[in-house]
Amino acid sequence: MQIKQHYFLPFAVVFSSMSLADEQCLVPVPSIDKQALAAKGEIVVKANSVSMIQDQLADFSGNVEIASQKAQIKAQNARIDKNTRKLTASGDIQFQDRQMQVQSEDLLLDLDSNKMEMNSTGYRMLQFQGRGAAQKIQLNQTQGIALQDVSFSTCPEDMEDWKIVASEIELKPNELWGTVKHARFYIKDVPVFYLPYFSFPVTTQRQSGLLLPKINSSDTFGLSYQQPIYWNIAPNYDATITPRVMTDRGFQLKNEFRYLTEQHTGAVHLEFMAKDTDTPDNDSRYFYRLTHQGEITENWFINAEWNQLSDDNYIVDLGSDFYNRADTHLFKTVSLAYDSHNLDINASFRDFEVIGDHPSTYRALPEIKLDYDIWQGEYLNLDVHSELALFDNREGGLPKAARLHIAPKLSLPWYTPWAEFLAETSILHTSYRQKNTEDTNLDKNVSRTLGQVRLYGTMAFERDTQWFGKNLTQTLEPKAQYLYTSYKNQDNIGLYDTTRLLNDFDGLFRGQEFTGLDRISDKNQITLGVTTRLIDDAGREHLKFSLGQIFYLSDNRVLESERQNSNRSALATELDWNITSRWTASLDAQVSSQNERVERSSVSLEYRFDNNNLIQVGHRYVRDLSGVEISQAGVTASWSIAENWQWVGRYYRDLDLNRSTESYTGFQYDSCCWSLQIVWERHLTNRFDALGNQSLDEYDSGIGLKFAFKGMGQGSSQRSLLNDGLYGYQQPYVIGH
Repeated sequence: MQIKQHYFLPFAVVFSSMSLADEQCLVPVPSIDKQALAAKGEIVVKANSVSMIQDQLADFSGNVEIASQKAQIKAQNARIDKNTRKLTASGDIQFQDRQMQVQSEDLLLDLDSNKMEMNSTGYRMLQFQGRGAAQKIQLNQTQGIALQDVSFSTCPEDMEDWKIVASEIELKPNELWGTVKHARFYIKDVPVFYLPYFSFPVTTQRQSGLLLPKINSSDTFGLSYQQPIYWNIAPNYDATITPRVMTDRGFQLKNEFRYLTEQHTGAVHLEFMAKDTDTPDNDSRYFYRLTHQGEITENWFINAEWNQLSDDNYIVDLGSDFYNRADTHLFKTVSLAYDSHNLDINASFRDFEVIGDHPSTYRALPEIKLDYDIWQGEYLNLDVHSELALFDNREGGLPKAARLHIAPKLSLPWYTPWAEFLAETSILHTSYRQKNTEDTNLDKNVSRTLGQVRLYGTMAFERDTQWFGKNLTQTLEPKAQYLYTSYKNQDNIGLYDTTRLLNDFDGLFRGQEFTGLDRISDKNQITLGVTTRLIDDAGREHLKFSLGQIFYLSDNRVLESERQNSNRSALATELDWNITSRWTASLDAQVSSQNERVERSSVSLEYRFDNNNLIQVGHRYVRDLSGVEISQAGVTASWSIAENWQWVGRYYRDLDLNRSTESYTGFQYDSCCWSLQIVWERHLTNRFDALGNQSLDEYDSGIGLKFAFKGMGQGSSQRSLLNDGLYGYQQPYVIGH
């Protein structure tokens, strides 16, 4: 039987501030049947039987269902009293709306005040992980929800590792915070902490408050405790203030301020120590970083990144979220860009903060680049690339220069689905005005004009084949390039932004041996290469193998060129092989054409049992890196060692010096409601002495600890320890790359 009454039924406030739980930890709850809900302002009652008494009382019994616009109540018995304007229910009561589910012994609803009360309840949140019990739950349309003598946990009912027990929890409508009174925190059944009062956010909006602390230790700074404090200043401004205490160094304050407007975004990071007790003079130390990206108009954009630190050892001693121990330069760049259909302009100021005893780097103050497409036809394009740069150096005695470069280019492109051809001819004109050229072989005024011709073509052939019993498509993609660049002596030009580039397979067809424009090598060469792929019907790439080499038709006369006394470049090869669904391999190598020795190589082999279990071994080799031979081998692994337990490790060893360069191991316990990470690492400090020379023999080791209760502001996953801790981990093969 069904009866309609025009009453309003209030329902629970959203607990939406907690983090989402892992899906496997949530117990499925039937969603509300929307068709069973009532229209706005109505209550719909269904029951096996109903008894009416003088049109004042209505008694319902047997599978009673009471529905309003947003929620349902199920019970064995219910009564509506029109005199007292109350609805009561009893017997296996189940209340459910879109946010929570409640089981109760009895229920009382005041139809005039829209207040509902349930006693001896058990509840579970539906949009996030959370459950518990309450002696009494009171719901009110205007006052919100109050839970008395309540417990809360994000753990499943059969494994309640932790819980909060409180005398009262209140959640008010349109309030950003809920309040908890007389809270006791339990681990298992043991009380470990008490708070007479605290508040917590009840919406998904950002709220000011304490974030999870970070605790770790190191030989460099001792025991470190960081307590981030989040300040939600405005919807588009916020700050994170992090006091840090280190037993061996003292107190540090770290600040991050972020801003967002309709067209601009950026951040200011500042770290400061008034006194470092581990330095001889108790020196103050600091680091700051400014970043900004913005759109001034539809076509004009601005970007900035500015970094500065107090001393060379700041990152080594105190760590950094933005740089690591191997970095030698901190960027200082401000750029203004214009972007349109046929004109691109970029004006930038580029400077560097040099870390340690490294050659002083030239800064470009400013550097302006302009690309203009004069004409674009179906088969013929004409464009101009130009640059203007002013190079300065902090060391006053070094040469300085103004450089103007103009390069008009005429190109003839031709594309089809199976082939590509490109013919280009360019004029490269560069003018220099150089200062401080005394006692050098540099000229004050230099003008250099070169001609360049490039012919490039590639084709793609396919055939059906089988590979270990699989039907695949094999491609054969030969490519060839002829490149000619005229010669002019460039010994009278300084090196301002020029370094030699490494030639991997893609670099063979780059046509450049140097970054920058200070050296443009003369070329008369042919580059040949071939790539073959194995692709399945779904488009997944099972294997990619490339091989290429440059053949020199004449000797090079630019002295800085790497090519000397040889008519061929090193043979470059690359291999990405998805051997099976679990085994993948990668190889990148350059082999000298003169002595057939490997000049550079990187090789890795990975076995992946599933997403959480893998092991990767690798080796990297460089025959000559600034006069030093590099040969390092390492292993990276991640493995589930028991239920909810994950182990990760990383170890690299220098084979020439017969010593470790990096060691890392970590364990993580990850349950439905809490997680624990313990990591240990040891690495070379790379610390600088007073002269800026870097130590290559000192080690630093430390331990890190991270503990989180899920549902209390942070979740976790088993892969996070691998992704966050093993920052050097990469898959050796990426599908379709």
